[in-house]
Amino acid sequence: HLPLSGNKTHYTVAVEGNIGSGKSTLLQHFGNLPHCEVLEEPIDRWTNVKGHNALSLLYENPQRWSFSFNMYAQLTRVQIHTKPHTHPVKIMERSLYSTRYCFVQNDYISKTINGFEFGVLDQWFQYLVNAKKADVDLIVYLRADPEVCLDRVKKRSRTEEAGVPLCFLQALHSLHDDWLLHKKFPLPAPVIVLDANYDLERMKETYDSRRQEILFGCR
Repeated sequence: HLPLSGNKTHYTVAVEGNIGSGKSTLLQHFGNLPHCEVLEEPIDRWTNVKGHNALSLLYENPQRWSFSFNMYAQLTRVQIHTKPHTHPVKIMERSLYSTRYCFVQNDYISKTINGFEFGVLDQWFQYLVNAKKADVDLIVYLRADPEVCLDRVKKRSRTEEAGVPLCFLQALHSLHDDWLLHKKFPLPAPVIVLDANYDLERMKETYDSRRQEILFGCR
């Protein structure tokens, strides 16, 4: 059963973390529960925008494609945020917030987008948040060491991720910590931090032990 909070009957959980931190594994773990709907990152859309592989273009030439990719990523994120609930709990892989506070922020720091492009992306983000297009009730932060993430990325061998360097994962790790631990950017919801450095079986045990907390009382 799902305990209600006032008149609230639906909850949105955003699963955040670095590339290779285990977000898909968490979504898969809870995906078969009758009260949960899981929404993975729209990789299929990012790899086929009218025949163009936007994700591959981004990794091949970030200076050229970061702005375009981030604009499209924001669109697809908002479409997931605003998708009507079909189950009491909607679990999202990442959110509009991590797009802005981690990925867009990193692109600006590393100068793969310029000040004008950053301003456009930020104003879009602020508008969407203020228009209540990105509400979440809980954030689950899967915090894994960048070296662990890189090892997992290599093992899963996604074509678009083949050249991801450790320094990129280290930068994203710092920005996730800045946002979700040190609160250098606004937090839209309470945060549960899980140590995601462990193997799959240990992580499944962690998910089960924290399930009611993550899923608002679902058993």
